[in-house]
Formats: sequence, structure tokens, C-alpha cells
Amino acid sequence: MEIKAADVKKLREKTGAGMMDCKKALTEAGGDFEKAEKILKELGLAAAAKRGGRETNEGRVFTSVGDARASIVEISCETDFVARNDQFVELGTSIVNDMVASGKPGDDPSYAKQVEDAVTHIKENMKLRRGTSFDIGSGELVKEYIHGESGGIGVLVKIKADESILGSDELAQFAFDTALHVAAFRPRFLSAETADQAEVKKEEEIFIAQAEALGKPENVTQGIAKGKLKKWLSEICLTEQGFVKDEKKSVAQVATEIGKQLGGKVEVADFVYYMVKEAD
Repeated sequence: MEIKAADVKKLREKTGAGMMDCKKALTEAGGDFEKAEKILKELGLAAAAKRGGRETNEGRVFTSVGDARASIVEISCETDFVARNDQFVELGTSIVNDMVASGKPGDDPSYAKQVEDAVTHIKENMKLRRGTSFDIGSGELVKEYIHGESGGIGVLVKIKADESILGSDELAQFAFDTALHVAAFRPRFLSAETADQAEVKKEEEIFIAQAEALGKPENVTQGIAKGKLKKWLSEICLTEQGFVKDEKKSVAQVATEIGKQLGGKVEVADFVYYMVKEAD
């Protein structure tokens, strides 16, 4: 039977499959549009299954900030070419926006299904690698930062401040600068208090042993170990790090200064840092 070009075009627009694949499916289905669509889907799923074992070492980070929630998602793929693909970008943007709107977690099955369906169109193995969200309460501000056109690094930073200064331009700029700081310095923990205490204790013991090996008096040994621990924490904890725009002041000190300037209290409350290809 004759397969009309208009039907082939219609099937292609609906499924995203190639023109020749659509024509073959319609021919096999005897012109039945729904049957042809099913054939294409089955072929796509089979192809996706074959791609499932391929490495996904590229990808992109997506962020979205709403009134009550902010979310961040990383979707991985095989090549940086696909990471810049419009369909790939639309997929990630749609998922992260829905997380903000619906409150669904990043591991919701519906998102994995969307990525799986997209594999049949984009024809490359892809995975929703991770996703998380912040709730934004009263007295809280969240800023996002995506580094570069490739979107390889994404950051969310939450700031707590008095309601009276929450809408100030200076506070918004500080929040954005802090997100930029996180992207540049990659802190592991928010503060010394929230750092993994088992890891802190282990490092402290190492520093004490190193100081004792110098043969100094105990009070000197303790001082040396304490200084080394403080330096180590200043390298891995956001609030202890030298601020990106003034490294002589810690992030916490700058937050306090901003608060005094604006006539209220300001503190960095939380952050999320995602980098494509970052080890689990």
C-alpha cells in the first residue's frame, strides 16, 4: 500500500524517530498509525537497552529556584555534544522545574522514565544521576549559579536573614557571590560544626602526632596541632574559607559584616555543589 508523506511526517513529529524508520514502521503496520507508533517504541526501547551499558561520563547540571523551593539535578550522557543538545537541555530544565513545582524528590520514578524515553529520541545512553531540593522558608533566600555554557558545575546557596533586609540588593549580591565562591572553592562542608566529626577527630590525631614528633613542650604541641586543624577546616568548610572577593575575610565574617551594614542578621545556612563526572 502507498504510505503518504504527510503520515510519515506526522509520525516523525510525534515520536522523534527518523523519516525512514517512520516509513518502515507504517509499511509494516499496513498504514495503521497507532500500530506503527508501537513498533517504533519497541525498536527504540530495544536500542536503548543496547545503549544501557555505555559509559555516561559527560552531562549537565540544571538548577531552578521558586518561591518555596529550589532544586538541582545532574543528568549524565555519553558525549559533550549531547550535553549541549536542545532536547537534552529541555529535558533537564523540565525535570528540575517540576521538582520545584511539585516537591517530588530527584529519584522519583517519573523522572527516570522521562530520561529513559528521551534515550529513544536522542539515541545516546543517559541517566538521571542525582537531584536534591531546598525548601525556602520565611527569612530565607536561595541563589543559583551554573558555571559556563556547558553547565558542568551547578550550585545552590541558602542564606538566612532578618525579614527586614531579605529583599535588599546587597543581600542578593552576597548570596550570588557565595554561590560563585562555592563553584570556585568546592567546600565539602558548611562549617566546622557540621563537618564529619569522625573525620575531624582523625585529622586532629594526625596533627597532634606530627606536633609531638617535634619534641616540643605539651602546650606548644597542642598549639601547633590546633593551628593545623584550624587551617585544614578553613580549606574544606564554606563558612571558614577566605571569601572569593576578599580572601582576608572568611565567608562567615563577610556575612556578619553584610548584616551589620543592612541592620540585621545574615548567615550562610546551606549549600549544594554538583559537578559533572564528580566521584560519588
